Amino acid sequence: MEELPRINVIYEDNHLLVVEKIVNVPVQKDESNDKDMISILKEYRRIHENKTGDAYIGLVHRLDRPVGGIMVFAKTSKAASRLSEQVRNKDFNKVYYAVVEGNISDNGHFEDYMVKDNKVNRSYITTKDKGKIAILDYKVIKNKDNLSLVEINLVTGRSHQIRVQFSSRGYPLIGDIKYNKNAKVGTNIALFAKSISFKHPVTKEVMTFELDLPNRYPFNLF
Repeated sequence: MEELPRINVIYEDNHLLVVEKIVNVPVQKDESNDKDMISILKEYRRIHENKTGDAYIGLVHRLDRPVGGIMVFAKTSKAASRLSEQVRNKDFNKVYYAVVEGNISDNGHFEDYMVKDNKVNRSYITTKDKGKIAILDYKVIKNKDNLSLVEINLVTGRSHQIRVQFSSRGYPLIGDIKYNKNAKVGTNIALFAKSISFKHPVTKEVMTFELDLPNRYPFNLF
């Protein structure tokens, strides 16, 4: 039996699982056929709950494969439906931290229209008639060595949104092979899902979970 990767489980009850997504592990199965988070968490449930059949894991939101950080998964279809509704209604708050090239001096707001080319798995900024609205707010935490550590409040969740919006303004993310021409192959992208906040799908209690930034370059510069 293939060894199960060690999962950092931050919170768990009968309805949901809050975990730290592993860097470079896809959220769900893709063409690489590499081990994915949903498969890993199904196996986790089978082991820890002594389940013999298939264990349910519902996908509520996504993170790009190279990105690590906090995610919530549903353990029942009802929880999945209710959490997904919060995402659609923008009642689901996600905060990211990124390290970008350049000194950003002021806090800001990005608003664009984006489209994705699935053939090459790249997203682009386009015109209103061709794309979907993409909105984020950010604040600058610190500048150092022509780099900026920024906190990002993602209002919409378009594919590669943070990466494209910062890159299009001349502030590409460190280690982003796809959108940063200076990035070196083999480096990790400097984007991390630091916290999430949502209402519990059953109790309606507002729940907030947060992780420390990774102790690795370039986050450890700050």
